[in-house]
Amino acid sequence: MVDANRSPGISQYGSVDPAPPSTESDVEKLKHQLLDENMQMFQRMRAVFSLRNNGTDEACLVLCSAFTSKSALLRHELAYVLGQMQNSVAVPTLIERLSDLDEHIMVRHEAAEAMGAIGDISAKPVLERFLNDENIEVAESCEVALDLLNWCQTTEWEEASW
Repeated sequence: MVDANRSPGISQYGSVDPAPPSTESDVEKLKHQLLDENMQMFQRMRAVFSLRNNGTDEACLVLCSAFTSKSALLRHELAYVLGQMQNSVAVPTLIERLSDLDEHIMVRHEAAEAMGAIGDISAKPVLERFLNDENIEVAESCEVALDLLNWCQTTEWEEASW
């Protein structure tokens, strides 16, 4: 649901998305749109943001299923929105993306940061494993994610006003 007090283009998550959410709300139809490699990227992105805004476990798992996409840009955006959703059901998929050394560096870095944003402590061992990744962007993203995980375990986090 869009907040009427926000500027056009700013999502409920405070981000300016590269495409507006689709007007479609049916998760199965959005899944078809998202997974269709022949569809324009703009339309696929619209499905991403609609699924993110849906916020359910089902929508989260549909987003996770789209990491089969040929587009590294789309896979990067998937990791980003999974971090925004902060749904722990995405953690196993994000661990797979970070751990796949053949995955594009921007997807791996975003998967690490998403795990930090989700705040699920079960991601800590894999983030620690990639602290010394040969790609500095991945290593630094793991460092940031671990710092966020540690911060989330403090009383300072509990007292923070978002």
